[in-house]
Amino acid sequence: MLDKTFDPKAAEPRLYAQWEASGLFAPRQDTAAEAYSIVIPPPNVTGSLHIGHALNNTLQDILARYHRMKGKAVLWLPGTDHAGIATQMVVERQLAAQGNVGRRDMGREAFVQKVWEWKVESGGTIVRQLRRLGASCDWSRERFTLDEGLNAAVRKVFVQLFREGLIYRDKRLVNWDPHFQTAISDLEVEQREVDGHYWHFAYPLANGVTYEHPVAFDDDGSAIEWETRDYIVVATTRPETMLGDTGVAVHPDDARYAALVGKEIDHPITGRRIRIVADDYADPTKGSGAVKITPAHDFNDFGVGKRTGLEALNVLDAFARITNADTPDVPAEYCGMDRFEARKAIVARAEAEGWLKEIEKTRHVVPHGDRSGVVIEPWLTDQWYVDAHTLAQPAIRAVEQGDTVFEPKSYEKIYFEWLRNIEPWCISRQLWWGHRIPAWYDDAGNIYVGETEEEVRAQAGDRELRQDEDVLDTWFSSALWPFSTMGWPEKTEDLERFYPTSDLVTAADIIFFWVARMMMMGLHFMDEVPFRRVIINGLVRDEKGQKMSKSKGNVIDPLGIIDELGADPLRFTMAILSGTRDIKLSKQRIEGYRNFGTKLWNAARFAQMNEAVRVEGFDAAGAQQTINRWILGELTKAERQVSTALEGGRFDDAAAALYRFVWNVFCDWYLELAKPVFQGADELAKAETRAMTAWTLDQTLKLMHPVMPFITEELWAQTAGDGAPRDEDLLIGAAWPHLPDAFVDASAETEIGWLVDLVTDIRQLRAEMNVPPSAKPPLAFVAPDAATAERMSRHRDLIRTLGRVSELTSAEAAPEGAVTFVSGGATAALSLAGIIDLAAERARLEKEIAALDSDIGHFGKKLGNPNFVARAAPEVVEEQREKLAAAEAGKARLQAALARLEGL
Repeated sequence: MLDKTFDPKAAEPRLYAQWEASGLFAPRQDTAAEAYSIVIPPPNVTGSLHIGHALNNTLQDILARYHRMKGKAVLWLPGTDHAGIATQMVVERQLAAQGNVGRRDMGREAFVQKVWEWKVESGGTIVRQLRRLGASCDWSRERFTLDEGLNAAVRKVFVQLFREGLIYRDKRLVNWDPHFQTAISDLEVEQREVDGHYWHFAYPLANGVTYEHPVAFDDDGSAIEWETRDYIVVATTRPETMLGDTGVAVHPDDARYAALVGKEIDHPITGRRIRIVADDYADPTKGSGAVKITPAHDFNDFGVGKRTGLEALNVLDAFARITNADTPDVPAEYCGMDRFEARKAIVARAEAEGWLKEIEKTRHVVPHGDRSGVVIEPWLTDQWYVDAHTLAQPAIRAVEQGDTVFEPKSYEKIYFEWLRNIEPWCISRQLWWGHRIPAWYDDAGNIYVGETEEEVRAQAGDRELRQDEDVLDTWFSSALWPFSTMGWPEKTEDLERFYPTSDLVTAADIIFFWVARMMMMGLHFMDEVPFRRVIINGLVRDEKGQKMSKSKGNVIDPLGIIDELGADPLRFTMAILSGTRDIKLSKQRIEGYRNFGTKLWNAARFAQMNEAVRVEGFDAAGAQQTINRWILGELTKAERQVSTALEGGRFDDAAAALYRFVWNVFCDWYLELAKPVFQGADELAKAETRAMTAWTLDQTLKLMHPVMPFITEELWAQTAGDGAPRDEDLLIGAAWPHLPDAFVDASAETEIGWLVDLVTDIRQLRAEMNVPPSAKPPLAFVAPDAATAERMSRHRDLIRTLGRVSELTSAEAAPEGAVTFVSGGATAALSLAGIIDLAAERARLEKEIAALDSDIGHFGKKLGNPNFVARAAPEVVEEQREKLAAAEAGKARLQAALARLEGL
């Protein structure tokens, strides 16, 4: 006999060990089986399971288990990412905390060895945690982005792209992180709005040049007064970069400065002669309309410099300190100063010398490193780049022509927008942990690229060589993940069978980082898209729609939930909420779906207690009892809904269909309708209903298994000894139910549907009228037709029991003191005279309606305020709308109940 409750703490480790030992996580060997494959978005080796991982991997596991049960050869390939900058940061912090020397004092080889030691010790954490979630990956194929096979793939890709001219070295501006001493991508930059200043500086015109500058205007904006100036005013939020100025830009159509274009300025600190140029970047409506141009320290300025021929002068070193290594005219007094110290010193000098004209407070956006938290510097440096524009064209076409589709389709727009405007991809990182760039230099600066050092030395002859110190961007190796993990560049069976992969399940925030880059690399090296479909999951937020963060104290730890409630409730919650872009999650929701698992467990216990056991050779299609023909049809419809939803990647629809069938149909109705049969004297009906209950439970466990694998596997095992043997020992290896359309019996559906609707209407009316649970009022059908009268007769006992009514009769007219309602096209009357206090009930309803009116007024006033709608957080506005809708719906129900009372 089943225990009273399911114990996930005891069952989950045991069941997972059984699944792993069974070998069913690996693809079936049957070469005729259709292949289905997913590669896991590799979590960082630094990581532990967070709520986003729980969502993403639950959805992948649902797909893997479903297609496995459908008889396909399923490969869900797991692995982890070396996560260059993140992992190096963790290890450097650990070394500092332990009082060890820094990595530069330690040396590259010793430091990298320390990182490998840390990876071996801690790198399997998230893999162990994925097992706790129930992930049915083929762990025998687990990969790591720095393992030897992936190293070989990375080297081959780099060398081939270099020889094709698609990887090159260039001096360009990059996002430089002064803390980590490395370039980072645009996608790793966090834009933060901060308080700052515009400093307005007067730059003196060279060679005695003056011009007339307008200072007063009429109502039409035309200048009416001018003053003679021998300077031009520029405004900047970054005075320290003025040491690298090589020009001042004005708009080509700005009449104020037309005569100055081509003239020169004497830089107020360096004395450098810099040119005034015309460029559309200068905005005549902002500030003075003139902007200083520092091509080596601003991305927009870099573009102006390219267009107008201005030199790019670097005045910052790798630590963001002032340097004159490339610009000797920068005064020595500033050299070695931190950029922010230099800012203060330059502003003080400008004020002292009189060329600071104004200080204007402002709020502006400043780029920060998403991991270091420091202000990022645009910095001119030599880096390696990929010609992403060329690689992007086939990736754009592949989605345009439907070779790969996005679900939801709306995300294709984001994908296209980024790829159509893609910039060269900076792939070099000034780190030590990662794939070292396979390029070597001789003393003359010549570059040699090869897959091995031996190959390079054969090119270089007896020249002295040194390897590039940099490593590749982490996303370079993960861009190869769908094919490198299957053994490429070797021609392996896995590549032949499982590439391209079927689905990719991932988050919207890495469409740029990862999805687009996998598309580019897959098409270039495999001549085929890496996946047929990309399923984008939402962002998990708290119950109010706010982003989770430790500082807010609203983070939900999935491992804590699994410890307390088990993996299944978390998985079901993730599935049923997955259809929204922002998933509002609370612990109460998860607890609610634990109750759903308990409902299923109790249904199995009820079946056992009523001797509902599997019968060998039972033919569900041959059932004679109406309730059994009905449940067969309901099960068939549920299977269709679940299968269709999972095929379409709509996990929320699949979970909702399971919930409706298990809770509302099977437990609340079928088992209730079966009770009188179990307790009755008709042995044939009893035997058939017991067999149908056991058979339906088996099919239900199969349908539920991909979403709630642990409790269903335990029930499969615990009910195995009660009846005929099953073909499969483990539910994970069972076949998905195949239920033909003929199983839907229209007459049974109509008959039981009438009964269910009637009982539901009675229960709803009782609730609205506040009828005490113990009260059993009489029910009468008013002038029923022959079909209704027959159904009344057939189901009399069930209606009385389930509707909690004392008697069931027919009447020519509604009895006095009865509330009428229409159900199934017939009028029924529930006699409430003497059962409820009409005056008290009327007062209660009126009071509740008044309270809801107040709420409706309050929410309506808020939502009618344009300032509130415009300024409040979107999740707050949405919450108010939901509350208004709920109050309006509640009022409508209570008003209907009050109208019924008035009819009495």
